[in-house]
This record gives sequence, structure tokens and C-alpha cells, in this order.
Amino acid sequence: MVPIRLHNTKTRRKQDFVPLDDKNVRMYVCGPTVYDRAHLGNARPVVVFDVLFRLLRHVYGSEHVTYVRNFTDVDDKINAAALARQQAGDIRSLEALIAERTDETISWYHADMDALGALRPAIKGVVSDTAEPRATGYIGPMVAMIETLIAGGHAYPKAGHVLFRVRSYKDYGALSGRSVDDMIAGARVEVAPFKEDPMDFVLWKPSSDQEPGWDSPWGRGRPGWHIECSAMSHELLGPSFDIHGGGLDLQFPHHENEIAQSCCAHPQADFARVWMHNEMLQVEGRKMSKSLGNFFTVRDLLDQGVPGEVIRFVLLSTHYRKPMDWTQEKVVEASDALRKWAMLVADRPAVTRASNVFGPLYDDIVVSALSDDLNGHAAIARFHQLYRDSFDPTNEGNRALALLYRSLRDLVGIDLMDAHEALRPRTLADVVLRLDVKRIVQKSTHREVIDGLVMARNAAKTARNFAKADEIRIGLARAGVTLKDTPNGPIWEVGVDFDPEKLQAIT
Repeated sequence: MVPIRLHNTKTRRKQDFVPLDDKNVRMYVCGPTVYDRAHLGNARPVVVFDVLFRLLRHVYGSEHVTYVRNFTDVDDKINAAALARQQAGDIRSLEALIAERTDETISWYHADMDALGALRPAIKGVVSDTAEPRATGYIGPMVAMIETLIAGGHAYPKAGHVLFRVRSYKDYGALSGRSVDDMIAGARVEVAPFKEDPMDFVLWKPSSDQEPGWDSPWGRGRPGWHIECSAMSHELLGPSFDIHGGGLDLQFPHHENEIAQSCCAHPQADFARVWMHNEMLQVEGRKMSKSLGNFFTVRDLLDQGVPGEVIRFVLLSTHYRKPMDWTQEKVVEASDALRKWAMLVADRPAVTRASNVFGPLYDDIVVSALSDDLNGHAAIARFHQLYRDSFDPTNEGNRALALLYRSLRDLVGIDLMDAHEALRPRTLADVVLRLDVKRIVQKSTHREVIDGLVMARNAAKTARNFAKADEIRIGLARAGVTLKDTPNGPIWEVGVDFDPEKLQAIT
């Protein structure tokens, strides 16, 4: 069995991953609050933990892995969005507008994440709505957990609210590495007369007539955000499970509060044994912000002609625990790499259709890279090498191409056969990526012709036909195309003297 090493935020070190039950490896990832389109930063944890899900399925078998990702459909932002519709003239009830908004947003989310190649969460290999629980479906378990916390002295009701007594849990702050007193000194906390301590947080709060609410021992109300994930993970994964993931912005207070309330409600359990957090995303070196004009939803990028495969590739090119800078240059580089790989796959379809005729299904070096704390950068470097190796005229070239295609498809989530059409430029408008960030204009409407000539040159060099390779390089230069060999393969660019008609003389 392939050893997997993951960085555990709680222990602050990389460690061997050993599941509680290798017949049911369990992972919970905090999902979206469904009030609007998912933005680019929301996509990063989806892609990161999708790769981990794929790796776990590869190592333990798809029927032995459970992946749960929730939808938060009880939230003040959702209420505000529904109320705005009502105030704009929609005469339907607030409950109907909230239901419509959450259903609509979930359908958007599924469509956008599907476009990025993300698998739907599944319970022991079975995709179902249960693996994507909605908070509104688990109000009963939330109330039951709150009652347990009150009975144990870890929570108290006051003025229609129920609050968690933070100082009742001695290990509070272990995940983020801060003491409660430090948190009070350095954080903005809600000051309320019904709190015993400034750090105490809400488990249940009262609802007005205009807000969604459920009956409870403390009156009509709705749950606080933190209790939702604790209750849903407990119901679907049990009191102890293997991995809990999410963005670094959730480490405090959300995940810290999840740990406290779950461990106090189930003191004999571990809750999550491994905590994983992805770092945040910037755009062109600046925090993504609507005021800066660099705020993108995933749908914005898809509609502007950036294929989902390219978005996914860019997100995986930086290690998940490092801050990521989304740049137009990275988009172009990813497009170029995937395009040349996809062209090669489309040119030799018999290789990709074969199962294991050309050796193992997956490349060991790619598997090792991903097993080392999801080292996507190392995996991508290996894909570049497999691409170069695929020009070997012997059967080793076919083997390298098969490993490139299958490993990229099943382990990383990018199917080059599907991507080929999306990556094919048809007009100048398709080549230029229309984003309101730094512009990188590509002049050539003949990218596939040039890529094909570069591939032919590579094949000639591999066959030691250097005269033919030089002929192609010189011909490209005469057409105004500069070719440069790099460790990751040849790259090209067109100059101001580019003459597409001269390409015909080469072909």
C-alpha cells in the first residue's frame, strides 16, 4: 500500500497517514454558504481536497472512502439576499425565496465545480445527496448536541440564546496555537450582555418572524454556524474520523469552535485526527476584491473562455499550503502545456484507449508526489517529463503517453481527451483570454499548426534526424516564430514579423 504523508495543522508537522479504518476512510470538508456564486478563492479547497479524495480512492479503493462536504443553507447572508428580492417586489414568502435562493445557488455550485473536474462527494463510493448534507436537514441533531453540551456544563441558555462556555474546554486554542486571553486581546469578539465571557460563542439564537426558525427547548430560533458542521459530521462520519479540511480562513474561529463543542459533546472520541488547511488566493499580487476590479467568480472565468481544465491546472501548480497568486501569465502557461499534451493524446488515441497494455495504469512518480502532502508542483513537473518521453519512437514513448494521460485524468482530474476541444483555438478572440487583469496578447491564429511543427521537430530529434529538426526550426524562424528549448520542453512565441503564409512552406 502506498504510504501517504500529510501535514497536520494541529501537530504542525507532516506525518504518516494511518486511517482509523482502512475499509472506511472518512473525510469532512467545509462547504460553501449558498447565497451567491462561488468565487475563485472558493474553488481552491474544492480542487485541493478533490485531489486528496482521488488519492485516497486510489490507495484504499473507491468503495472504502467516504467524503462529506456540506452546504450551509442557514445564514444571515442568505436571509438578506432573500429579503432583498422581497423588497424589490417579489410577493412570495421569505421561506419560499430562501428555498429558491439556496436551490439555485447549489445548482450553480455543482455546475461550476463539475466544470473544474471535481468529483461529487461520496459515501463509500456512492454519490448521493447524503454526502452533501444541507444544514437545514440536521436541525434535530444540532438541538440534541446542544442539549448534551448544556447537561455537561459546557453551554448555557440566556435570553433565547445558547452559548458555548469556551473556558470549559481546556484545550481551546490548540489548533490555532493561541491562548484564550491572547485571542480576546487580539480579536474582535461580539460583546453581548448575555455572555458570561467575551469568547463564548453562539450555538443557538432566536429568530424573528421574518427569519427562518425551528422550535427548540429555548424557543423558536436557528443554529449558530459552528454547531452545524459538528452535528453533520457526527451524524455521517461518527464521533471520530480521519481528516477535516478547509481554507486557512476557517482555522479560527470556525474549526477551533468545532473542535471544542465536538470534543465536549463526545469526550471519549477524537473528532478529526488530521486537520488540513489550504492557504489563501490573490490575483496579480493583490487580495481579490470587488473594489480593486480583480474579483472573479468561477463562472466569470468559464464564460470568458478559460477552460475548467486550465483553472484546475493553475490552482494545483502552487502547493496548497502556500499563498497562491493567480496571474494571467500562469493561465497562458497552463493553456500552452495542456494544449500540447492534449494534441499529442488526440493524435495517438489508441494509446489512451488501451487499459494496461503499455504497463501500469498510473505513474509511480506522480503517485509519490501526490502522496507527499499533495505536492502538485512535483506532479506537474513529472507530467512535463512524461510528455518529453512520449516522443521516444519505441514502445517506451507509448508507455509514457499512457501514463501521462491516465495519471492526469484519474489522479489529478484533467481529462486531455475532453480538454482537447476546449483548448482548441478557433479565432483570435479564443486565443486572447479576456480578463480585466494584466494583458498578454497572443497574435497567432495558427497555434495548432505551430504546435504540430514543434512536435514534429521533437520527434525528429528523438529519431536523431537532426537535419529535419533544424529545417523545421529554421522554417519557423523565417515565419516569425521564435523557438526556445527549456527543461520543460520547447516553448515558442510569435514576433511582430509573424507571417502565417510562410508556415505552409514548412508543412
